[in-house]
Amino acid sequence: MASTVAQLFGFILGLLGFTGTVVATLLPHWRCSAYTGSNIITATSYMKGLWMECVWHSTGIYQCELYRSLLALPRDLQAARALMVLSCVTSVMASLAAVMGMKCTRFARGSLIKSPLALSGGVCFLCAGLLCLVTVSWTTHDVIMDFYDPFLPSGFKYEIGLAVYLGYAAAFLSLIGGMVLCWSSGGGGGSRSRSPLRVQRRPPLSPPPAFNNIYPPAPPYKPHEALKDNHAPSVCSMSSSGYRLNNYV
Repeated sequence: MASTVAQLFGFILGLLGFTGTVVATLLPHWRCSAYTGSNIITATSYMKGLWMECVWHSTGIYQCELYRSLLALPRDLQAARALMVLSCVTSVMASLAAVMGMKCTRFARGSLIKSPLALSGGVCFLCAGLLCLVTVSWTTHDVIMDFYDPFLPSGFKYEIGLAVYLGYAAAFLSLIGGMVLCWSSGGGGGSRSRSPLRVQRRPPLSPPPAFNNIYPPAPPYKPHEALKDNHAPSVCSMSSSGYRLNNYV
């Protein structure tokens, strides 16, 4: 019972991490314009995401434009796109495997593949969390390095956006959910529902007793005294009724 609750708790955390990863991937708030120097008071605010670039005006107008060319994007942005999409796909695979492998579902109930499926779901959640964590950490490093670059104009400096913080939260949720699933499915959440079958070996059967010990041997055949000489003479015999063959040759 405890392992079932732990599996359900880990799956819910992984599902929340997956939802946060998808939202962070789609939001354009990865980099927001920094208000430094002469840009302390501005009428517009710029935001850059993985798929689009948006401008917010003080009048309330919000305009976004998708990136037109994939090859024209910088390599770090292309890598961030690929890693976040891969993290979402891995989370989908983890959710499917965890649903089929949890003890509270009816899929393959009583089968030996039940626990390995839940364990593979936990491992996939761990991989998805690591991919998301690598992406947001990389973006954070680039934003900080550009912000403190003295040769970069203040108009080109950005701050860490809301999507990056959401990505951190989603990555940690996926990691915790994956660890809980692995722990509960690997035998740490309690005893297994069914113990492995033990094959009892029977001692080998004793060999059958010897035939001679059951039935005594038959006595040797001895013909009766009256029948010893009571037999017909053979045609091919060398003697017959006391006469020899050479007497007639």
